[in-house]
Amino acid sequence: MKIYPVFIPHAGCPHRCLFCAQDRSTNHADVPSAETVGRWLETVLPELGAGEVAFYGGTFTSLPEEQQALYLDTATSHISSGRVSGIRISTRPDALDTRTLARLRDAGVTTVEIGCQSFDNAVLAASGRGHTALDNLSSVQACLSAGFRVGVQLMPGLPGGDGEEAMRSLQRAIDLKPSFLRIYPTVVVEGTELAELWRAGDFTPWSLDQAIDLCADMLLLCRKYAVPIIRLGLQSDPQLEENLLDGPYHPAFGQLVRSRLWRRALSHAGRYGNNFTVHPSDMSDALGHRGENREWLKQADPHIIISADQSVARESLRASGVALQLFDLNVQGGH
Repeated sequence: MKIYPVFIPHAGCPHRCLFCAQDRSTNHADVPSAETVGRWLETVLPELGAGEVAFYGGTFTSLPEEQQALYLDTATSHISSGRVSGIRISTRPDALDTRTLARLRDAGVTTVEIGCQSFDNAVLAASGRGHTALDNLSSVQACLSAGFRVGVQLMPGLPGGDGEEAMRSLQRAIDLKPSFLRIYPTVVVEGTELAELWRAGDFTPWSLDQAIDLCADMLLLCRKYAVPIIRLGLQSDPQLEENLLDGPYHPAFGQLVRSRLWRRALSHAGRYGNNFTVHPSDMSDALGHRGENREWLKQADPHIIISADQSVARESLRASGVALQLFDLNVQGGH
């Protein structure tokens, strides 16, 4: 689905969470007026389209209702003309109630993204979120019951969290049957309270390799339950990179995670030989970012060959005539 993003950084947020500094992590520092949004949409929307206008970066449902209405009316006018099919908003779990959901539905909102971050109360408290795991559960359930597509955002690696907590939180999110997930491993950005904890030695973010390995496990679990992850890792942004102090950021983080699953699969498939064939569309992930999978595998077998063939199904590989599934190999082989 085509998304037309409108950024309203920190708008409506009741306070600033421990990890958050949107003015330093994106190049969208100002909150646009409804008129500015309307002029921009006029230039980018097709004559006919099925995308969504998406309001990101703040707590949309905590904005004054008049401001919400101005934004929603601007987008709704394009639904009426057929240039877009719906509206997407992002918000906090504790900023949704029955009246708000009814108002959003009547205004043409089709998707609600909820920043749950974790389903562990201790982690939520340590991160200054101001809501509980119960708020997460009730808000996702209420949005689904109201007929919205629901996205859940998780942030593994927050203060007080570890890999086990991340997997527990993911399982609780999956059990709610959301429409999709976003997973953003925690990084340290200048201008945040988390940066001060980091400077004091009271917080250590995960390494890049640790985050890749954990997110590969998370992707595998989501695949098992057929819950799509539409984003792994923070979007590449020069402003973020300029203010990043520490943590598992990489502009190709999603590919690194997918490649980690391919590395595991190819390693487990070694019992079938050293000549592997994959679909051309999977070749980049199978080889790894800058060919790192191939080099890693060659340490065990310098004669390994990875080639592409259109006849091989996506997310599978062929070895010595045997068809093997990427995710099955990961499940069977473990780490």
